Amino acid sequence: MHIRRQVKYVKGTLMFALPKREKTRYVPLPRAVLAAMDQHMELFPPPSVTLPWGSADGDPATVRLLIVNEQGGTMSGDLFTKIVWKPAFGKAGLDYKNRADGMHSGLRHLYASKLLARGVSVKELADYLGHEDPGFTLRVYTHLLPSSHERARQAVDEAARIGELPGDDGLQAA
Repeated sequence: MHIRRQVKYVKGTLMFALPKREKTRYVPLPRAVLAAMDQHMELFPPPSVTLPWGSADGDPATVRLLIVNEQGGTMSGDLFTKIVWKPAFGKAGLDYKNRADGMHSGLRHLYASKLLARGVSVKELADYLGHEDPGFTLRVYTHLLPSSHERARQAVDEAARIGELPGDDGLQAA
């Protein structure tokens, strides 16, 4: 998915703007998510929505939006949480707990934890999240990195099994 704009709510005005830190990016999506999006768009064709670009008095920009309110217009993040997100928890039989950093941050945290658990590099994750500095990503998400002791042991075992490790001259080769 190409992340190239966001809907922002600033001082009572909804507008389109570049993503956070004005950084566009590509994010890999699972095939199941793409299929679900395709199915959703067949059932609910995305309407065209016109909003100012970048500021309340910015030039109008028209974009088809996948997630809209019942009238086909935009929603603030707060409204989305109230009318979509919280009810979805209820339908799933889950308790909704307010997060100080919001639903968006919670989903980013979940995304980051799943990618790190599957071995995606911090550099790639930083790109997907739109972070300039992979060091920032590492500082924020380091507690999510799985222990690497067993992976390290397996890597060395694998190398020894296929003869990549030196025999008697290990110290000299180092």
